[in-house]
Amino acid sequence: MLADGNPLVLTALSEIIERDPRFSLIATASTAEGFLGTVMRVPVQVGVIDWNLPVLGGAKLIEVLRDQATAPRIVVYADDTGDLPRLSMTAGAAAFAARSSDPETLLETCVDVAAGKMVFPFLDVRDLNSDPIHTLSRKERAMLTALSKGLTNRELSTELGITVNTVKFHLSNLYDKLSVRNRAQAIAFYYSSRLALEGERADGIPK
Repeated sequence: MLADGNPLVLTALSEIIERDPRFSLIATASTAEGFLGTVMRVPVQVGVIDWNLPVLGGAKLIEVLRDQATAPRIVVYADDTGDLPRLSMTAGAAAFAARSSDPETLLETCVDVAAGKMVFPFLDVRDLNSDPIHTLSRKERAMLTALSKGLTNRELSTELGITVNTVKFHLSNLYDKLSVRNRAQAIAFYYSSRLALEGERADGIPK
C-alpha cells in the first residue's frame, strides 16, 4: 500500500508498482488516517509512506502501527535530508528509501522488507553504541540473531528453548546493553553489525 500527500507522487509510485509483477498494489491513501483505516481492514505486507504524511505524520503513524499485530512493515520514502533515515529507524520503520534514488532502488527495498530485512542508508553504528557486542552474553547474542528474523516473543521462546518470561528478561538486558529502545532498533543494530556477528555464529551461536 502507498501513502503520500502529493497526488503526483502517489500516481507515479502507483504506476511503478503496478508495472512490477512482484507486487500487488492493494490501495493508496493521501493521509495517515486513510492508510491506517485501510491496513486495519485489509491485509497489507509492505507500506510505503511519506514521512510528512498528513495529518498525523509518518512518525505517529508508525507508532500507532507498532501496537497492531498484523501491521505492515513500513518503508519511509522521503527526501534524504538531515537525520531522517535515523529518525525513521528510531520510530520503528523497516526501511528508508530516498526520493532522489532511482525507482528500482525503492522496488528492491520493498522486496527486501517483504523478506524480513531492514534497509537503511549507512548509519554509523558507533553513534548508537561503541561496539557493545562484546558485552553481550552468549544467550543474548543468540537472542539478537533470532530477533533479526522478526520472531515474536513466543516464537523466540520456541527457537531458543526458554520461557516467554525469560525471553522478556533477555530482551530487556539486550536493549540496555545496545542502548536501544525497541525491537526495530535492536534489529537495525544487528544488520549494522553483521560482520561482527558472522564470526560468532561460526563459533556455535545458534542461528
